[in-house]
Amino acid sequence: MTRALITLDDYRAAARRKLPRIVFDYLEGGAGSERGLSRNREAFARTRLLPDRLTDVSQRRQAIAPFGRPWESPFAVAPMGLTGVVRPQGDLILARAAARAGIPFCLSTAATSTIEAVRRASDGELWFQLYVVQRTLADRLVARAREAGCTTLVLTVDVAVNGDRVRDRRNGFGVPLRMTPRILLDGVRHPVWSLRQVRQGFPQLAHFVAAGDGDVEAQAALMARQMDASFDWAALARLRDDWRGTLIVKGIVSAEDARRCEGLGVDGVVVSNHGGRQLEDAPAPIDLLPAVADTCGLPVLMDSGVRDGADVVKAMAAGARGVLVGRPLLYALAADGERGVDAVLAMLRRQVDTTLALLGTPDVTRLERRHLA
Repeated sequence: MTRALITLDDYRAAARRKLPRIVFDYLEGGAGSERGLSRNREAFARTRLLPDRLTDVSQRRQAIAPFGRPWESPFAVAPMGLTGVVRPQGDLILARAAARAGIPFCLSTAATSTIEAVRRASDGELWFQLYVVQRTLADRLVARAREAGCTTLVLTVDVAVNGDRVRDRRNGFGVPLRMTPRILLDGVRHPVWSLRQVRQGFPQLAHFVAAGDGDVEAQAALMARQMDASFDWAALARLRDDWRGTLIVKGIVSAEDARRCEGLGVDGVVVSNHGGRQLEDAPAPIDLLPAVADTCGLPVLMDSGVRDGADVVKAMAAGARGVLVGRPLLYALAADGERGVDAVLAMLRRQVDTTLALLGTPDVTRLERRHLA
């Protein structure tokens, strides 16, 4: 008898059953011994909520507009690479679900669908996350994002080199997947996943195989996170001049860097440790939020370690103006496809609503530091 998908743990367990180990480890893993991954979750677990009592919470509101455009819930879909390895057309599925939920979807440079394909598939708010592998390639991607109508560019700055992804090294994970005997055997044990991949064609880094960008060296560099390590504040200033839409810098962990972004005219920052996948001993973002939010005049977003609606509420109380959600949606994608992503987004929304009611706070924008015990 199939277990009902009710909690996120149910979706995670189903994803683990349905995916080959090499793919689940890519989804689940962190850097090194994964202390950072554990630290993110431990930080949320020890963050307590302090309710107000005798407050009218008969009507509750969780809509926000951190950059002037409305989100129906205080979370958006984080940029996630190689979603097509989890399920074919993963980027398109996530984008459509985000549009139905009334929240932004952020497409990764390491996506398995192009910006143009995602734009055709969804009429929702589309963001593009930029990894700078090569300057000329980055310029082309920025131009394509502009042409596709992306409202927001998210520059990720915490990947000068690749984090030590031990699970991926041990498994030999890469794109395209190298069909070793062990991987082939694992594929046989997961026939539904294997048949989907065979029918759709094994995923590739779509932005690098599109016309004019078929640079094999660039694809290999991106897979190894061999970024342009010379990208600096001056380069950010030039990007600000080139991109006239909303510009967000992701991977900020200090108030000083947030203030420097503000000084260059950046529109927002994301306090993030890349989901525990880069610098293993970086602090948990939920712990860093108050200092960054208190000293920076920009809208501050947050990701890393978010697993439920209560985590979203905690982040907002700590100073975030919005939250990016990643792994929970990949569990949903693996477990139940588009229906699963819709269900987990609805679950997060219900959890935010329930937490606000029990916290005595009828509007998510009225959350304050005093709500954290």
